[in-house]
Amino acid sequence: MFIEHALKACVNFDTELAAFDVCASPGGKSTLLNSLLNKESLLVSNEVVKQRADVLAQNITKWGTNNVVVTNNDPSAYSKMNDVFDVILVDAPCSGSGLFRKQHDAVDEWSLDNVNLCSQRQKRILSDILPSLKNNGVLVYSTCSYSEAENEEIADWLVNEFQLETIKIPTETNWGIIKTQSKQHNAFGYRFYPDKTESEGFFCAVFKKPGSETNYSNKKNKHGNFTALKPKEKEVFKNWLNNIDEQIITKFKDDYLLMNEAVLNFINKYSHLYLKKAGTTIGSLIKNELIPHHDLALSIHLSNTINKINCSEDDAIKFLKKELQTISGDKGWALMSYKNYGIGWIKNLGNRLNNYLPNEFRILK
Repeated sequence: MFIEHALKACVNFDTELAAFDVCASPGGKSTLLNSLLNKESLLVSNEVVKQRADVLAQNITKWGTNNVVVTNNDPSAYSKMNDVFDVILVDAPCSGSGLFRKQHDAVDEWSLDNVNLCSQRQKRILSDILPSLKNNGVLVYSTCSYSEAENEEIADWLVNEFQLETIKIPTETNWGIIKTQSKQHNAFGYRFYPDKTESEGFFCAVFKKPGSETNYSNKKNKHGNFTALKPKEKEVFKNWLNNIDEQIITKFKDDYLLMNEAVLNFINKYSHLYLKKAGTTIGSLIKNELIPHHDLALSIHLSNTINKINCSEDDAIKFLKKELQTISGDKGWALMSYKNYGIGWIKNLGNRLNNYLPNEFRILK
């Protein structure tokens, strides 16, 4: 909540922006950022741990937008990317002392050595990604630690090492947030204590990269591994998507992807990155029939005319457990929905149905 407040205080979200969530899994802050960005903007959500990157991609899919790229890279992969992002969010891996109230095992795992190790890791992450921040771009740094070595000392280091300018965020006294200033450069920070903010322990600081405006634009480098389909090739998708003429459809291997121009140009220019997800996967074609992908079931760009089955809670649970055998309705492809939200695809054969829910979305318990 405070990160949203801080971003709104210093970023103009009415303009086309490129935003980067560096340590993004499980995705709460990425979906927050995505809610603030307009449809022409770009969000890159990264997670270095493969299993956590899978969870991140699933949660981004649930958000339903096509202006997001999910990457699975060490932050060093971004170190040679200059002047790309208007906003960077680093919710850094930390020693976790702010979680003592919520996670009692965090107490046993905490040590001064771990604090120092985390501080070094935080500096490495920030050093790797800061070249990609545009001049006048905004960096939001946060941890769930109480340690000054991971918070105020990092803020001091950012001002001293990279000449970042600290940004003061307006707060109200009754919020219970403790405002701090670092010892050397008076960088502003904001501390959250459970007894004062009714939250877990948290620290946040916001910075601006000084300098003249960068002329870089995501609209350069339009040619690469991904190329937009010709209008005639889009015909097969017109009954599946809203406002198809405003969207870019491209093919990758056997799948067709829906994205905006900012996503297309980013993945073409930075082909060295390992992609977990780019835009929305529409599906694959077999003899001009679309086999819809699960991404499309959750997409906000899905056509309102799609055959939809609004099911009961019991049937929705059975579907998500892959236990639903039959359902009334027209034969053919249908979107299973609950309270008008898509939850997955079936192909209704009359006497039975084929459930196309991916196993990673299945309810197991």
